[in-house]
Amino acid sequence: MSELRQRMIDAMAVRGFAQRTQQAYVQAIWRMAKHYRRDPASYTPQQVQEYLLTMVREQRLSYSTMNQAACAARFLFETVLGRSRQDFLVPMAKVPQRQPELLGRSEIAQLLLGCSHPRQRMLLQTVYAAGLRVSEVCALELRDIDSAADRMCIRVRGGKGGHDRQSILSPTLLSMLREHVRCVRPQRWLFGDTTGRQPISVDSAQRAYHRARQNARITKSGGIHTLRHCFATHLLEGGVDLFTISKLLGHSHISTTARYLHLVSPQVRAPKDTDPLDLLAALRLS
Repeated sequence: MSELRQRMIDAMAVRGFAQRTQQAYVQAIWRMAKHYRRDPASYTPQQVQEYLLTMVREQRLSYSTMNQAACAARFLFETVLGRSRQDFLVPMAKVPQRQPELLGRSEIAQLLLGCSHPRQRMLLQTVYAAGLRVSEVCALELRDIDSAADRMCIRVRGGKGGHDRQSILSPTLLSMLREHVRCVRPQRWLFGDTTGRQPISVDSAQRAYHRARQNARITKSGGIHTLRHCFATHLLEGGVDLFTISKLLGHSHISTTARYLHLVSPQVRAPKDTDPLDLLAALRLS
């Protein structure tokens, strides 16, 4: 499927698809081609639907993974091959909306204490304090930290959907980042790999979170994205309005942010200070 693969990649590039989206779509079609061992251009709508059903029933994959494959198939058959949606129907599943398991402030403090590597701890602190996605924190460069007194923000370049935005840079986080830069002396990437020539990988950041969670003996599920959920919920509990949180998170629709209303603890009263790191009253880092 090399020629078809290139046509698909070219079509996504022309439309400005993010690199990760391009990789995910190509991988999804490759898996389907591996399943049938035939050129995907020859598939019928029934075969595509049967493969999607196989993903859920036999491979035990999530509906979110199945929907990603369905989106890739829709793009291939409608945009690249010119099939009409009426004649070539690719269904999408309704994904159950499950609430994430949030960490309390004391648990986040223990999580950070459980991260023995100073650089990795700094990365986790930045994710929580600025509400960044893991891909966004890995891609941070020194120039993205705007510490001017009338700015105090973190520039996120090429976030989800290719959108740029700005998130908060609290004085507490800025002080920690300055100490990090003084000790590590990064040249370009704020959180580089072992060579310093490339940014830390997403997988490495995820592993750092899971190690810290294990060391802190936290049994709640979820990956590093949990810290982003905690950022939004703790700000909401701190009295920050939903519209501001939506902008900080980079959500296209405020309805996406509104789900955090269901995560606010009924036991929490709004504190005066809404800096996520300063809200960690139990945090004691050496």
